[in-house]
Amino acid sequence: MKLSPKYLVRYQQIAKLFWKYGRLDFRKEAGLDEDEARLDPDEEAKPEQLAQDLEAMGPTYVKLGQILSSRPDLLPDPYLKALARLQDQVKPFPFEEVEKIITEQLGVRISKAFSKFDPEPLGSASLGQVHAAALRDGRPVVVKVQRPGIGTQIAEDFEVLSEIAEFLEAHTAIGKKYRFRMMLEEFRVSIRHELNYEREAQNLVTVGENLKEFTRIQIPQPVLDYCTRSVLTMDAVSGRKITALGPLAHMELDGAPLAEEVFRAYLKQVLSDGIFHADPHPGNVFVTDSGKIALLDLGMVGYTTPTMQEHLLKLLLAISDGQSEDVADIVLRISRKNVESDTPGFRTQIARMVADRQNQSLKDMNVGKAVLDVSRNAAENGIMVPSELTLLGKTLLQLDEVGQILDPDFDPSESIRRNTGELMSRRMRAEATQGSALTTLLDMKEFVSGLPNRLNRLMDSVVNNEIEIKVKATDAEVVLEGFQKIANRITMGIILGSLILGACLLMQVETEFQLGGYPGFAILCFIGAAAGGIYLVISILMQDHRKRKFSGPR
Repeated sequence: MKLSPKYLVRYQQIAKLFWKYGRLDFRKEAGLDEDEARLDPDEEAKPEQLAQDLEAMGPTYVKLGQILSSRPDLLPDPYLKALARLQDQVKPFPFEEVEKIITEQLGVRISKAFSKFDPEPLGSASLGQVHAAALRDGRPVVVKVQRPGIGTQIAEDFEVLSEIAEFLEAHTAIGKKYRFRMMLEEFRVSIRHELNYEREAQNLVTVGENLKEFTRIQIPQPVLDYCTRSVLTMDAVSGRKITALGPLAHMELDGAPLAEEVFRAYLKQVLSDGIFHADPHPGNVFVTDSGKIALLDLGMVGYTTPTMQEHLLKLLLAISDGQSEDVADIVLRISRKNVESDTPGFRTQIARMVADRQNQSLKDMNVGKAVLDVSRNAAENGIMVPSELTLLGKTLLQLDEVGQILDPDFDPSESIRRNTGELMSRRMRAEATQGSALTTLLDMKEFVSGLPNRLNRLMDSVVNNEIEIKVKATDAEVVLEGFQKIANRITMGIILGSLILGACLLMQVETEFQLGGYPGFAILCFIGAAAGGIYLVISILMQDHRKRKFSGPR
């Protein structure tokens, strides 16, 4: 298979990146000749150069770099640190474009919608940039504006990436192992959601409502009348990025309770609410002037079903308690396997990983990295974990970093154990609603009312010989002999039952022949039934004894 020539230049750029930084070679398929494909001695694979290369290729690749910066299961630490700067240090686009987009989207000029609007952006990211402004009533807000033409550019980039992912998955071991096409599809869905600012506005409302009980956490709320697919207006947050706090600010900050509250809030989001902020990197976490934690940029959110929430809760507890067997069992239960999956190898790697983690110091314990390591080990052994698990690992990894900044002694594993009881209570209360109780009662009613009819149909099938039993046996004679013994015992049981029933009926008939003052024929039937019953019991016990004797100990 050769890559189509439609986006030849882009194919060649990506082929050089894969060869330069991963020694993954598809340069020939991308149309590069030997001279073009050769790397200069000065073109050593440097982490910072990768960030620059991605930035030069455009917003899609900058976003890809941001996602890779939080994936230690895919890249080594130097590359993670180099790519981290892409999170909020992207070249801004001109204010003229900002003014044009806002006018087209809101239907009014900036001067009519806002009393003031700062032309210099507060920050610039891969998909858009943020400006400080104020509404006509003086309320301070920030306005996020999407980059012009970003949708078309991303669509074209994904055409290229899709073809390359398909090629690599078909021709390389690493492509098959990490399922490049599935990873790319998840990335496509994520970035499509982030491009819809109306969706982000709704996420702000939903998560803000879910976390309103956490008094130390602030979620800025949108100004819905000033929100469109490309423009998002929301409350301004007065404070600083958590990464910009100096030593003095750290001393004044009550870090331990803040770290605990942030972690509790995320556990509630993931394991109870079913929707969680999936991008809590330090650039998106502010410390407000009032000492609260503000969570920004809810364009990327994750979703968990009730069943998945239960599995994830068990997994986090197993990782925190160092239960390697439980970790492996849970992951295998929620994952997909194929004929090439190496389950014993996966269990061995998980046991080693958990053992290594138990020997780490408090400072080095990282729940998010442990979850991602589990995902990586599963992929290496041909086990396909659900995307929710990878997204949870990425989120917890970023959250661990935030927790360590707020409180260097913060222990995420201990926090999970502390909050388990509350999480379980929340889940039980959420499931024990009036609607769920009525549904359970209706299911029970349907089962009970339908049971006699089902039994009648079953008995009719037995009487009419409509039940078929298929047996795959290595020795048919042994099976037939076993069925014959069963039939004989059933027949004998029916005869004995008939004798007892007949005896009961004869007890009502007065006869001259009596035994012990009772009708003689009735007593004889009782005696026959008793003798037959004793014989049947003895024969069963003796046969079982002979079977155990000849089969020997197991």
